[in-house]
Amino acid sequence: MSWFYRHLIRPVLFAQNPEEIHRLTLDMLAWASRHSLASDAVEAFFGAPEMPVTAFGLRFPNPIGLAAGMDKEGEAVPVWPSMGFGHVEIGAVTWQGQPGNPAPRLFRAIPDEAIVNRMGFNNQGAAAVAETLAQWRRRGRWPAHPVGVNLGKNKVTPLEKAPEDYAKTMEALWAQGDFFVVNVSSPNTPNLRMLQDKSALDEILAALQEVNQRQAELSGKASAGPTKTKPILVKVAPDLTFEALDEILTLTTPRRVAGIVATNTTINRPQTEDADLRRIYGETGGLSGKPLRERSTEVIRHLYRQSKGALPIIGVGGIFTPDDAWEKIAAGASLLQIYTSMVYEGPGLARALVIGLQARLGRAGWRELAQAVGCENQG
Repeated sequence: MSWFYRHLIRPVLFAQNPEEIHRLTLDMLAWASRHSLASDAVEAFFGAPEMPVTAFGLRFPNPIGLAAGMDKEGEAVPVWPSMGFGHVEIGAVTWQGQPGNPAPRLFRAIPDEAIVNRMGFNNQGAAAVAETLAQWRRRGRWPAHPVGVNLGKNKVTPLEKAPEDYAKTMEALWAQGDFFVVNVSSPNTPNLRMLQDKSALDEILAALQEVNQRQAELSGKASAGPTKTKPILVKVAPDLTFEALDEILTLTTPRRVAGIVATNTTINRPQTEDADLRRIYGETGGLSGKPLRERSTEVIRHLYRQSKGALPIIGVGGIFTPDDAWEKIAAGASLLQIYTSMVYEGPGLARALVIGLQARLGRAGWRELAQAVGCENQG
């Protein structure tokens, strides 16, 4: 299937505008999400075997997730497990709807199998996304795997008002999301990355945990059940220094951060003599895909070692093959996410990665993926 996609389907898709193809693909998957027979047919081709992972109190059917950015508003939530994914992260979602940055804002760097984007958190806003997710639940189409929500800040919101912005968004979506990811690392909202500063991030996390606790207590009273908060993770930029990453790690215990997503896109660019690539890399925005693989793994390795393996890490960036996936697991990632690689490799990639990881695990003589996490640091 991968050969068929790369050589026959991909050239046709890549002849079209990237954002238009993204929209068409999502529309098709949203249609399949509304029809169980269509979802079953997708699963027959692309469904992945079980390879369960437990992290931050949630069970994942397999370690491969869909990164934020593909399904920003949860339009196709029911179909992602049929595509072989063990979780999906929707978003980024902001409190108010916003159109994002002007088009064109999505560019393919094909020779390097990379993408540059400056989408700018385009979405309909927290209330609309919450209703979309609630509809899937009411229709009995909620997936069996965890659904994460990536939280962003509105472009018009001043940095000093960011904690309130994030808190309102989480409150609107709290009942729907299984876990939440604080996005302070996108390069496509002006000055957003300044919120990775320790003091600024501390204020945001404090506001989110206040909402988290309050909503958990209300939910517990309504159901006469226990008070259970939702996991909150932080997504970091690959361009941070190790010292800056260490500053973020100091907040994980006092602010009860459940994990780290490493990493977002990068503002750095690889060197190239290709004139077309130089033109693409000259575009403002975040770079994802193969050029990000090595740096994202370095960040994962550092975070794992500094936290002594106590903090779950979701590894993102340049995962195209089972070897790429294993590299990030061995460096310290408990879970993985893909997006750009699926654009280049096709819809069967999640399944292929799970099967490949199972084979690697078997060759190592281990029964569970948790045994492999951070294995390069052992012995």
